[in-house]
Amino acid sequence: MNKLDQDFWNNKYKNNQTGWDLGQVSPPIKSYIDQLENKDIKILIPGAGNAYEADYLLENEFKDITIIDIAPKLVKKLKTKWEDNPNIQILHGDFFKHEGKYDLIIEQTFFCAIDPSERANYVKKMNELLKQNGKLVGLLFNRHFEGGPPFGGSKEEYEELFKEQLKLNVFETAHNSIDPRSGVELWINCKSVD
Repeated sequence: MNKLDQDFWNNKYKNNQTGWDLGQVSPPIKSYIDQLENKDIKILIPGAGNAYEADYLLENEFKDITIIDIAPKLVKKLKTKWEDNPNIQILHGDFFKHEGKYDLIIEQTFFCAIDPSERANYVKKMNELLKQNGKLVGLLFNRHFEGGPPFGGSKEEYEELFKEQLKLNVFETAHNSIDPRSGVELWINCKSVD
């Protein structure tokens, strides 16, 4: 397996090998954002890719968005795109070394992009980054893939992994996924555990 470092992901963007990219905000995440009333909450999007979710948040007047990604080419593109927008911060770096406290963290194809050996660290780090009563929401693949990334898994595996660090409010098949992902995406809504 390739080392999933910044060079690996940078090359994906350089060579336009972004098969995970929907070209739009994922419908389940869009529906979730639509029901959020407080525009001042502190939001993190790790491994945001082309950051359609951030675009949608900004269009809807959210004021405190942070993106962290490991691919320098992507980070440079996003920084240029939003250079005059004070409501979004773009960071180049390693999610596992990131520090901060957030009300909401959005999961969209980040979990499936990290090496499965890092999954326990992912859950622990999410709990550390969430404020008290903060939420991790988004999508996980409920299927297995050959090779990877993406790396898949099952609802049962994820529930076992998450339960120590995060309270699972909702963990069910997403009802409004795009057609190619229909039935294989799990909607998660987890809360930090004190």
